[in-house]
Amino acid sequence: MTQTEFHLIFEQQVQRCEETLLSKAKEYTGNSPDRLSAFKTAAALQECTPERALAGMMAKHIISIYDMCFSEQASYDQSIWNEKITDTLNYLFLLNALVREEGCHE
Repeated sequence: MTQTEFHLIFEQQVQRCEETLLSKAKEYTGNSPDRLSAFKTAAALQECTPERALAGMMAKHIISIYDMCFSEQASYDQSIWNEKITDTLNYLFLLNALVREEGCHE
């Protein structure tokens, strides 16, 4: 794979991540202006930190990717890979936001 081909894949992935984050914002935050409210609510329900709540949610996606990588199935459609990879990356972006927000309160 050339550098140009890789850069195109990277740019397309970032675009998918952004589109997904924007389209899911209302679904996961309702009317709350806090983009991270779902993780804070999950943390309260589970009596843990928002970061731990997010990690638990993200684990499902990591396990799915791991299962796909080690599956005996010949191949998965690119759309399935895109979905799993995008979801996982978005959880990492959201984790970064949580960590940054927590750092601002110390």
